[in-house]
Amino acid sequence: MNITQRPFGDDRLLFTIENDHGVILEVSNFGARIVNLFVPTASGRKNIVLGFDSIEDYQQETYFGATIGRVAGRIKNGEFSLDETLYKTSVNQLGNTLHGGKHGFDEKTWSYEVKETEESGSIVFSTHSPDGENGFPGNIEVSVTYTLDNSNIWSVNYQANSDKNTIFNPTNHVYFNLTGHPNHPIDDHSLQIYSKEFAPVDNETMVTGEKKSVIGTPYDFRTPKKLKSTFESNDTEVKKVQGIDHPFFLVCSNLEQMAAELISPDEKIKVEVYTEEPAIVVYTTNSVEGVPLMHGEKLSQHGGITFETQVAPGAIEFEDFGDIILHAGESYTSQTKYKIVF
Repeated sequence: MNITQRPFGDDRLLFTIENDHGVILEVSNFGARIVNLFVPTASGRKNIVLGFDSIEDYQQETYFGATIGRVAGRIKNGEFSLDETLYKTSVNQLGNTLHGGKHGFDEKTWSYEVKETEESGSIVFSTHSPDGENGFPGNIEVSVTYTLDNSNIWSVNYQANSDKNTIFNPTNHVYFNLTGHPNHPIDDHSLQIYSKEFAPVDNETMVTGEKKSVIGTPYDFRTPKKLKSTFESNDTEVKKVQGIDHPFFLVCSNLEQMAAELISPDEKIKVEVYTEEPAIVVYTTNSVEGVPLMHGEKLSQHGGITFETQVAPGAIEFEDFGDIILHAGESYTSQTKYKIVF
């Protein structure tokens, strides 16, 4: 196990963790984000996540690989009620709050601590979000720990506490493309999601409050199938978002049972997702206009896929979507693991 660090521009840092099998995880304290994930192959190393070479590009497209918060997904009309108080949050997309609002966790420069053992290496990122930031109540202390171990597992551990009742629902916004090329669509990747229900969305990609069975829809990934079959569907939900941009409610939410699996076109690389969260928002880079070059390549439509493990967006409105209330003095903890098989 080897950990190094180097400048990444504008006083930010890039940390490199390499395990004993040649898997390399690179993360930055700008947005507590994953920048690169290299997997050894017969012809060299392949970067299986989407990212940029410069901090300037990340300042333009801040969500790629970043920690998202305080609340991932959309808050309708930028407002929510808690303890009989109406809170107004930062509006940054079509009159709604997206991913915590303008200048969310993805734009923060986080504190860091490096931890290393014989079997794993970790970077612990920490930040403070003051009471009222982007309209959210409570002073929150947040830490996100990225760990790479010798079982080729990249894990993301969240911890937080607040001095007031608030809402909190973070995620990581990593995009995978197992070909190693952002200009290759993920059409021939195979996807499996252990989910029987998904949440339909409206024309602004807000959840409607409905839970719908995946059976008979293009979103039935209970057994692995190529994403091309979904992208080519004439289904109304697919057409609304030009792909997938939907929450999937998981059958199980623990670290022992797989939540999702992505398989490369040549079936030589797999990413298995395990999470304690009850849902995954899957997004398939349906809009790529204005995205900077990625390592010299132009990102194609459907050039990547996210697995945003979280409580489903809309939980503050729809009780059966889950609970995102963090009570004062209580500790929030959650973990998601990505196992790389090659």
